[in-house]
Amino acid sequence: MICSGSSEPHLKAIAGEIEARLKTDHDLRPVSVDGFPASQWIVLDYMQVIVHVFHKEKREFYSLEDLWGDAPRLAWEPASERR
Repeated sequence: MICSGSSEPHLKAIAGEIEARLKTDHDLRPVSVDGFPASQWIVLDYMQVIVHVFHKEKREFYSLEDLWGDAPRLAWEPASERR
């Protein structure tokens, strides 16, 4: 999963919320967490799923999506809009 935020506090909040929700809702904890908000890239490793949380400019620079050009892209939409 690849997502982006607009500031260092935003990246920290996104990564923290992902960790908290997966722990609470599914009793899952990451095998490892690498990076930190100041690096503008945080990686949460859940073995079957790797979560990349980028600062917007860093995401554009590294363009990980291009490595998996044939993989389907899913647009995120809030649960409140899924009805």
